[in-house]
Amino acid sequence: MAHAESGEPTYHQGEDIFIETGVEAPDRSPSWYAPMVGKPYAPSFEMLATRGTQGRYYSYTYPVTLKDMIKFHGHDCEGTIHAANNARIAFDILFPDGIVDRSVLWGISGTSPCWSDAVVFLTGARLQYGNLGYFKDTSYSHAIVLYREDTGVAVLATWKKGINNIPGEPVMLPGVIDWQTKVDTDAVMQLKADVKTAGGTPTPYQVDKLRYLQFTHVNDILEHPLEMSYQAQVIEDFRWEDWIDPDKTIAKPHSRGDIRLKNYPYRDRPISGPEEGQ
Repeated sequence: MAHAESGEPTYHQGEDIFIETGVEAPDRSPSWYAPMVGKPYAPSFEMLATRGTQGRYYSYTYPVTLKDMIKFHGHDCEGTIHAANNARIAFDILFPDGIVDRSVLWGISGTSPCWSDAVVFLTGARLQYGNLGYFKDTSYSHAIVLYREDTGVAVLATWKKGINNIPGEPVMLPGVIDWQTKVDTDAVMQLKADVKTAGGTPTPYQVDKLRYLQFTHVNDILEHPLEMSYQAQVIEDFRWEDWIDPDKTIAKPHSRGDIRLKNYPYRDRPISGPEEGQ
């Protein structure tokens, strides 16, 4: 994969296009399947897409919240919430104007669908397009990499030490939290290890306790600014092939059609009558 040839954003807001944001309120109404969406620091995103399969950019963004992501993924879980929080931190670097352009994004995650579904939903990356990958080094399975092809900038985003709770996965950046979590993450890691070593037959109490601790933990995190729990770093000299597992790719990816005409010029005047359609 080569970096984007231009090294410049696809469009320049206020110069060759004007995208309006905030035209629709994000869905922050807590529900039984997404009660955490109402927490003060639950992330939301202003997404920019293209009109249909062969269209130009929309003139507006649409909002995405944890509630939307949970519907797509199928259930609420800590992985989806961590991935969304990581993405929010990364997008603040990649898109300083706050508009997340899905037409220029590539993504890497661990193989867990909790993380990969979040990356797919927020970026539009797909295996068939060759712009969705899985980490070659499984130590990063709790992290994500988001790559913006038009500017050639890639960002690694992950949690800080202190909220991590997956056994055998070290925190891959040096940040450490400076606040006290309600849940003992070491105890969660031990419980996860116990559940896994139970041979697929954990006790009902273990199942209930793990769910309670995971639920309490993510809600606790969303009571704090995300920068207190997550960290991100621009990857210098980023090369896609250095990060992804080549055995989990498609040999002949398809070209994306939905972004081909995103910057296509408009006709210079209204057309009617016999010239219509030209």
